[in-house]
Amino acid sequence: MGPLNLKSGVLLAGLVSMSMAPEISVVDMSTGAVKQISFINKPIYDSIKMGKVEEKYFKTKDNKDLQCWIIYPPDFNPSKKYPALLYCKGGPQGPLDQSWSYRWNYQMMAAKGYIVIAPNRRGDSGFGQAWKEQISGDYGGANMQDYLDATDAMAKEPYVDAGRLGAVGASYGGYSVFYLAGIHGGRFKAFISHCGMFDFTSWYGSTEELWFPDKDIEGPYWNHAKSYNFSPHLRVDSWNTPILIITGANDFRIPYTQSLEAFQAAQLHGVPSRLLFFEDEYHFVTRPQNSIIWQREFFEWLDTYLK
Repeated sequence: MGPLNLKSGVLLAGLVSMSMAPEISVVDMSTGAVKQISFINKPIYDSIKMGKVEEKYFKTKDNKDLQCWIIYPPDFNPSKKYPALLYCKGGPQGPLDQSWSYRWNYQMMAAKGYIVIAPNRRGDSGFGQAWKEQISGDYGGANMQDYLDATDAMAKEPYVDAGRLGAVGASYGGYSVFYLAGIHGGRFKAFISHCGMFDFTSWYGSTEELWFPDKDIEGPYWNHAKSYNFSPHLRVDSWNTPILIITGANDFRIPYTQSLEAFQAAQLHGVPSRLLFFEDEYHFVTRPQNSIIWQREFFEWLDTYLK
């Protein structure tokens, strides 16, 4: 985004939501009024029914206000029961707000008949500096309880089938799925983890971004930091839920070997599991054909265990 004319009081800005890919808008700086001026995808949207997006607040176990986005299937009927997906955000810091993705697309998940639960757990930005910074050194702590609290709150809704809950996520979200697999107490019936950290020791020894674990897991493993107790590999004896694991060969942030370790652990524990390995992708899936494969595998796995 950028100014059209600093003296005019008009700003040209991108406009995006969970129901619309980026378009261009004009913002009146004196009133704050936003006017959309591009409609590139309107012919497509005219033939697509989007699900309702709703903001909800829940109380956490420690009595904090937890903001969540809930995305409902198109033609949502509150008298029916729907399976639900907990969306675990990456980062871990950063915002979970109105955004559009061509893979982690909330509306596409909702269109398949799932209610999507997207909490702004500890670590997300937009709720104060203390909320964002709390997650550093506490990967398996308050933010994981936030996920469980949001899931439990939504599971009480009459239109949510508490017996058909799944959890999905990538990067830190992939780590979150691995960690939840060891602590969820039977809440979830299916998991999908994309490019997640599994073993903090081997991750520290192979990632290209050392400044990040130096801050968030308190340095190298030889320092014996308490954060290493939050490594998912320490809890695989509790794994018993089907899990799809996705990774790319060129991922240097969270090397693909983390996913291989997790898959092998699942297999050796007799957990129904599948590995989707892209030899030409990195921390993200960017090639169109691979994205199609990703979507197909993603929903086939969920439909197998949650439908």
